[in-house]
Amino acid sequence: MQYIYGIHAVDSLLRQNPKSVQRLWVQQGREDKRIASLLELAQNQGVPMARESRKDLDDMVRGRHQGVVAETLSDPVHGDTQQANLWQESDLLRMVDEKDSPVLILVLDGVTDPHNLGACLRSADAAGVDAVVVPKDKSADLSPTVRKVACGAGEVVPFVRVTNISRTLDALKERQVWIYGAAGEAEKSIYDNDLTGSMALVMGAEGAGLRRLTREHCDFLIKLPMSGSVSSLNVSVATGVCLFEVVRQRG
Repeated sequence: MQYIYGIHAVDSLLRQNPKSVQRLWVQQGREDKRIASLLELAQNQGVPMARESRKDLDDMVRGRHQGVVAETLSDPVHGDTQQANLWQESDLLRMVDEKDSPVLILVLDGVTDPHNLGACLRSADAAGVDAVVVPKDKSADLSPTVRKVACGAGEVVPFVRVTNISRTLDALKERQVWIYGAAGEAEKSIYDNDLTGSMALVMGAEGAGLRRLTREHCDFLIKLPMSGSVSSLNVSVATGVCLFEVVRQRG
């Protein structure tokens, strides 16, 4: 059993994957417009609903549930048709082969903090990223916390867990996708690069940055110019800045 909580995350789940929701739990006494809209959506989707006290919802999940908790049968399975945005590597490569316009892929090389992953997904959705790629090991997955922070992006942004990041990058390069790795030691700023072609933006783990092998598979290393006393930005903040420079250049 898994619990997805928070108004944005539950709303997106009900719209994108209502069959996965076994029951919607709503806090007793919550009657505002956002809750009413959610209840109407659940009713239209045929999702059973029940009222619970705030204490019971607090006991059900860790985190700020905003008065709504969706109960699902189990963790989503990658490749399961019930959640269309959970892709296999083959789905990713098929998308690259079939898309007529330049692709934009975000690769997170070992981001382990669920809040950072959720924020990256939210930025990826806003920037129109075609897919987010993470390694199966030593990386956060689509947990309830990630979905809550992502504000619905966890249900719509194609999410790909791969066994070997380096092998995936090689497969992308074979398909004329340029690989840009964000690294503080890079000589050129992101603003000095042409980002209008098909590309994968690779962001490293919190603190450690890009792994050596991943760095070696990048065509270009880029950095964000830092003027203050801090040497780097939080990975989710840096991801947002980099993605929207791509958006700016593509007009």
